[in-house]
Amino acid sequence: MSNRTAAIFFLVIAGLIGADLVLNEGVYSLFLARKFVELVDWLKFWR
Repeated sequence: MSNRTAAIFFLVIAGLIGADLVLNEGVYSLFLARKFVELVDWLKFWR
């Protein structure tokens, strides 16, 4: 992955998180963070 691609990817993700914070008070970001923690716990169980 080139630096340009990584920068564009970062800007898209930051923009989506920023839009979620402004438009939805971060509800979807919090939902995804909780689901990620559940996934990590599930993977930890199967280790």
